[in-house]
Amino acid sequence: MSLLDERKLDPAIALASMDDIAPREPARQYALKHGDCFIVADAYGDIQGRGDGLFLDDTRILSDYRLTIGDRPPSLLGASLSQDNVLFRTNLTNLPLPSAEGRKTRQGVIHIERTRLIWNDRMYERLALSNYGEHEVLLPLKLHFEADFRDMFEVRGSKRSQRGRAFEAQAGKDCVTMRYHGLDDVVRESTISFSRSPSRLAANEAEFQICLQRRERETLFIEIGKTPEVPNRMRFRAAAARARFGMRTKRRHGATIHSSGRVFNDWISRARADIALLTTDLATGPYPYAGIPWFSTAFGRDGVISALQMLWVDPRLARGVLAFLAQHQATETVPFSDSEPGKIMHETRKGEMATLRELPFGRYYGGVDTTPLYIYLACAYADRTGDMEFIDMLWPSIKAAAQWMDRAIDRDPNGFVSYRRAADTGLANQGWKDSFDSVFHIDGRVPKGPIALVEVQGYAFAAYTRLSMLARRRGELQRADAWQARAEKMREAVEDKFWMEDRKFYAMAIDGDGLPCRVRTSNAGHLLFVGLPSPERAQHVADQLLSAQFHTGWGVRTLAEDEIFFNPMSYHNGSIWPHDSAICAAGLARYGNRDHVVRLMSNTFEAAVHFDMRLPELFCGFPRAVGEAPIAYPVACLPQAWSSGAVFMLLQSCLGVQIDGWRGEVQVEQSYLPIGIDNLTVRHLGVGDAVYDLTFQRFGDRVIADLQTRDQSPAPVIVHA
Repeated sequence: MSLLDERKLDPAIALASMDDIAPREPARQYALKHGDCFIVADAYGDIQGRGDGLFLDDTRILSDYRLTIGDRPPSLLGASLSQDNVLFRTNLTNLPLPSAEGRKTRQGVIHIERTRLIWNDRMYERLALSNYGEHEVLLPLKLHFEADFRDMFEVRGSKRSQRGRAFEAQAGKDCVTMRYHGLDDVVRESTISFSRSPSRLAANEAEFQICLQRRERETLFIEIGKTPEVPNRMRFRAAAARARFGMRTKRRHGATIHSSGRVFNDWISRARADIALLTTDLATGPYPYAGIPWFSTAFGRDGVISALQMLWVDPRLARGVLAFLAQHQATETVPFSDSEPGKIMHETRKGEMATLRELPFGRYYGGVDTTPLYIYLACAYADRTGDMEFIDMLWPSIKAAAQWMDRAIDRDPNGFVSYRRAADTGLANQGWKDSFDSVFHIDGRVPKGPIALVEVQGYAFAAYTRLSMLARRRGELQRADAWQARAEKMREAVEDKFWMEDRKFYAMAIDGDGLPCRVRTSNAGHLLFVGLPSPERAQHVADQLLSAQFHTGWGVRTLAEDEIFFNPMSYHNGSIWPHDSAICAAGLARYGNRDHVVRLMSNTFEAAVHFDMRLPELFCGFPRAVGEAPIAYPVACLPQAWSSGAVFMLLQSCLGVQIDGWRGEVQVEQSYLPIGIDNLTVRHLGVGDAVYDLTFQRFGDRVIADLQTRDQSPAPVIVHA
């Protein structure tokens, strides 16, 4: 099974044998990121050389990094990330240590505080060592390190027939440089530098003998990056200050949310911090990278959906996503990269394998839904902001994307937007459920291509509908009529071909023979999100999504429990994806089921609490049991942008907030507050040039909304329905 056929990592890689390292309890992973550099390490701060590491531009530049005291791992006291996601800090202590005089140093008298951050493609680390014992201690501290310079796809499990040349590490007085000359003729270097000279420094190991008087504190600074430096306190503090300022700047954009629930506020704050962490400032503007570690790059679909989730509170993110995707829109047909004129990018990579075209993902267009979603986001951004100047600039790209949709529909035997990979190196399945086994017939047969996914037709319907309204606003009436006709034709075709009357649900897909894949999946919930189904059929879908077949008590499963390939531990066939649950919830709200949205919001919040306020990419779809936590998927990305953004889409669906940028209005319809929340305020909500505070207050069974201006601007109309 090729990893090119799926986005997931084989769990066996993550759960590989650890016989070659000291035994320890399984520890959660902690991630830091800045730009295109990120690190994933365990609670000890160690990198064990499996799926973790320090990565730069899709290459692992540090694959092993372990701290020992007296040749033994220290004992873990606790680890955490700062609230702004800038600093990782772990607190450790020693196990019993022998001394030169034959006197043992008792366990738990040496405190080791390990603090690190990422800034401008470098890792900065501070080791603070404190002696709380009764005697002087000569602390034998050792750091083991290694750089394998593996491409991200190798780390994920891809095998290569040959690699470039790895040079022997060069040790200096207080630094070691590791070097690799890739087959792409790029020399990649990683240098580890120390603030004090080790007592012994080898190619992959540094030993220190640090004398600690009673109640004394010593500090060791370490930096890892492309070039050697002289680490010190000033450099560490300066990097930390710049990193915190940069993160603070990101989080200041858009509205903020504060409620009467302290724990709920923690969730909102963590989600916003994770979006900020994953957002990279590109030349075209801010772009939310998909997730750490496997997808820390620009993905088209993930970026669009994350921007849609955040649009009501921070439209700036959508503008950045749209600008980047427009700049990288396909202009030619290339089977290797699945590109066609007008198509929107699915994924981009910078690693050695992508450069050498061992894989098509350097700039890859094999996402069938990204193009209609791009159009939908552009129209939604216009409606949210009224920013016609930006839309004018984007208009040629939007028209090219619409023309690609037209051609895709016209060439499909069934008149849908469908996919079939153009080369064997591409993704076999090209919707958001892109693992190799995610699309199938009810009896388990693999469908013949081209395949038309139900949610993709919904996105196309929504793109044409919104595009028609935007064209009409621009005075392009002929285009508006043509796009509206396309939208209505798509609605009729979906209702005719995908609806399963006997199952009261929409089929997952139509195959190349025109046969429906009569499988019930969460994909149908996306049809509700775009408003395609009739109210009667929408209610049938809603009832089933909320039934035990789909709804576990933690969220909505991707696949109904009674389908043939259901597996709650799978990647796409029965697991729970928070972004998917949020889209389904938004669909329920659209059809008036806002009370059920509150239930889904509560379930998702309770899951987040069990995951330390950070929702993973996905988790297992086992039914909820009293007193038990949700079951983690072993190699899920954490954080993941659209999982972090899910709370904002869920909250908007509960509150019933829509913003009309053309009229400068905030519209509120049938508001509900999350369970346990009596008041909630959306502060600094931008509407055109004005800024407002929008407050929701519970009074018995009712929720009242109130809008207050912050700058004496005329208050927009609030519509209660």
